[in-house]
Amino acid sequence: MSLYAVTNPATGETVKAYPTATDEQIHAAVTTANAAFKAWNRTALADRVKLLGRVAELYTERRDELAAIITREMGKPVFQAQIEVDIVASIYRYYAENGPTFLEDEELEVAAGGTAIVRKDGLGVLLGIMPWNFPYYQVARFAAPNLMNGNTILLKHAPQCPESTLAMEQIFRDAGAPEGAYANVFATNGQVADIIADPRVQGVSLTGSERAGSAVAEIAGRNLKKVVLELGGSDPFLVLDSADLDQAATHALFGRFGNTGQACNAAKRIIVADAVYEQFVEKFVGAVTSVKVGDPTEADTFMGPLASAAALDGLAEQVDDAVAKGATVLTGGGRLEQPGSWFQPTVLAGVTEDMRAFSEELFGPVAVLYRVSSEDEAVELANNSAYGLGAVIQSTDPAKAAEIADRLDAGMVYINEAPGTAAELPFGGIKRSGVGRELGRYGMDEFVNRKLIRTAK
Repeated sequence: MSLYAVTNPATGETVKAYPTATDEQIHAAVTTANAAFKAWNRTALADRVKLLGRVAELYTERRDELAAIITREMGKPVFQAQIEVDIVASIYRYYAENGPTFLEDEELEVAAGGTAIVRKDGLGVLLGIMPWNFPYYQVARFAAPNLMNGNTILLKHAPQCPESTLAMEQIFRDAGAPEGAYANVFATNGQVADIIADPRVQGVSLTGSERAGSAVAEIAGRNLKKVVLELGGSDPFLVLDSADLDQAATHALFGRFGNTGQACNAAKRIIVADAVYEQFVEKFVGAVTSVKVGDPTEADTFMGPLASAAALDGLAEQVDDAVAKGATVLTGGGRLEQPGSWFQPTVLAGVTEDMRAFSEELFGPVAVLYRVSSEDEAVELANNSAYGLGAVIQSTDPAKAAEIADRLDAGMVYINEAPGTAAELPFGGIKRSGVGRELGRYGMDEFVNRKLIRTAK
């Protein structure tokens, strides 16, 4: 069985398999990327702008084709897949439009007189290790700013996403990227370790699990390589007693069950004030039970299958553990008995600290409800996690929402909306959710040489 293969999670059918790279191919890819860097890092900013702008245009032109690929690869409902492509186009366009400004020299005041500037230069070849849940988006937020910086990109994508991987590589080729500026490698884990250790590779960015992040960080640390890690999350969604409950229920639905719940920044722990708990639960559970689960190629399907049989098995074990230890199932609770990797949209209540669902990330369509008696209890519960990616606050009291936001241990806080993303907004977390930031101007600051140029008076 090939490591890289398209297996449609809606049916369980393996569509096509792809061979992994040989060691010789890996060595050649690094060599080519390193040679490309020496030219690309000296390429005029106008040429980088032109490349990223054309990449954005090609994503838009190929929107339906690209969406169909990831629906087939990982089961994303097609209308959500189309939205992902739109977001990706906006990211490449954003860095084409704003990258030159972000790279402008910074002038420093010098006590001794003379001048000093800080100039941002690319570092070199970067390895991106990307996950399957947002096959295009995760790559774009790594590749776009770093190509603008003058770095070159090697992409090691998730084994279940070879078709989308090749489609992205083709887009760069068609956009006129120099050979080696952006290239895919169907690498094994052992080959990934070799790439990170290669002295020509200057950094690695990973989006994925804690386990993968720890392994990559260990190898990078031994080889003194810069890393950016975007890992797991168990994001709280706080419904204060001042919340608009209809709006809160809608935001919680989209925030938890979008992408079939397979998002690191999904609203996984819904913490509700006692005074509005019963009303919110009625609205939220009603919304969840009305979700259309079905064929992800149909435009009105909201929730498709989980991305793989392994993901299905892992989520089912976590839910079964909670139920066996006394959690209450308000709706759903188990697999859908049909071919493919299907799980019911599920809401749990009564989850306690002895259950895996309390401390582990639930990467699928399972929401956990908590009832709290005060804002202090809500904040304490929200912060009682090894993760610190994002958080949501629902409240019609702006001052109170701002106060609660200041008290949350999170890299991102959204007020009165579902958790989301935008090209101009920084994305990243604290604690075991990772290190570093992507997107916005911060996304261009991770893999650059801030070179001081000092001239005496």
